[in-house]
Amino acid sequence: QVQLVESGGGLVQPGGSLRLSCAASGFTLDYYVIGWFRQAPGKEREGVSCISSNDDSTHYADSVKGRFTITRDNAKNTVYLQMNSLKPEDTAVYYCAMGIVPRLAALAYDYWGQGTQVTVSS
Repeated sequence: QVQLVESGGGLVQPGGSLRLSCAASGFTLDYYVIGWFRQAPGKEREGVSCISSNDDSTHYADSVKGRFTITRDNAKNTVYLQMNSLKPEDTAVYYCAMGIVPRLAALAYDYWGQGTQVTVSS
């Protein structure tokens, strides 16, 4: 069955970096849009970035542009989110999701991972 597993979260100081991974199984990743979302306590789930299936075009939320980079490795069936210059406001549970339309809207995605915690604090 379709499964998405996130990893790579943790505690990092402001200004630091983390790389999140989203390992997919049960489907061929390169045929689908993969998105990254995050949800902080008491806040709604927010679209962070997504990568298209056909041309690998990428989309980013304004809050992470220039700091985060999304890439895919089809051979490994994995999508990555490289996060640099992290800020305390980036603290959240990060989720990856599979969809068809490259939008930063949760409703556009059908399958979700369980999430990985990212905490940015000194």
